[in-house]
Amino acid sequence: MSQCLQTLHDYGLRAIGIGERLLPRTDFTLCEQFVLIGSGLIWNVYFGALALFIGFFLANALAVAKASSHPWLRKPAEWFIFLFRGSPLFIQFFIAYEALVQLPRAGIDIFGITVQTSWMTRAWAGALLVLVLNTAAYSAEIFYGALRNLPKGELEAADAYGMTGWTRYRRVVWPTAMRLAWPAYTNEAIFLFHATTLVFFSSFPAFQQQGDSLYYASYFADKTFNPFVAYPIVAGYFILLTLCLILLFGIVNRRLNRHLPGAVRKIRYRPNLIR
Repeated sequence: MSQCLQTLHDYGLRAIGIGERLLPRTDFTLCEQFVLIGSGLIWNVYFGALALFIGFFLANALAVAKASSHPWLRKPAEWFIFLFRGSPLFIQFFIAYEALVQLPRAGIDIFGITVQTSWMTRAWAGALLVLVLNTAAYSAEIFYGALRNLPKGELEAADAYGMTGWTRYRRVVWPTAMRLAWPAYTNEAIFLFHATTLVFFSSFPAFQQQGDSLYYASYFADKTFNPFVAYPIVAGYFILLTLCLILLFGIVNRRLNRHLPGAVRKIRYRPNLIR
């Protein structure tokens, strides 16, 4: 027990550069694998939480733009959503790395990005940007569907009260759309956190061995030639993370539906088999 506590002290925050500088090289214990892979989960939570937060606001703007009657608002939103929903996430990582890193190194500047903007080569910035844009596109389509299916009775009641413009949107349209979209948005949030494991396979490097959970799982699998310990540990961590997300989003769901009579249906995880 004391040895495991020492391992936790040495490697518990190893993924963010706090603790032992070098990774263990021989005689790997189960405790070391649990601690280091759990340490790497910090990055997965970082990618998922920040991408979800930023993407939520961007998705709302895209949904409103797509529902607009003005072509100069609707068309760019439609093409943005189509582009990021129509292409694989891994290819988006690859294109982003080419645009942010390889082309500037070749002397081709895009949007003013040069070799000096080396921070864009880091996963915390470059990979996060890809995840934000990807989840914004999927979430925008969910929110757009909710906007298109608002109950007419609630809209007529808002009109009867004389609500117009921003007041109508803030008091009636947006809360109702969130209530309708929230179960599907919960699944998108879960998928996003699972998709953070693709950062490991992208070209964005892990500097100073500060990687995500899959980075450390791959390290142990390569060193021990046994993938049947490290990878199930990653799966276990993500199952716990999924349960936390379902609990958190369930609380928000009950808050959104607090005015409705009867019991609120629980959110259930229904993974998208085809996306």
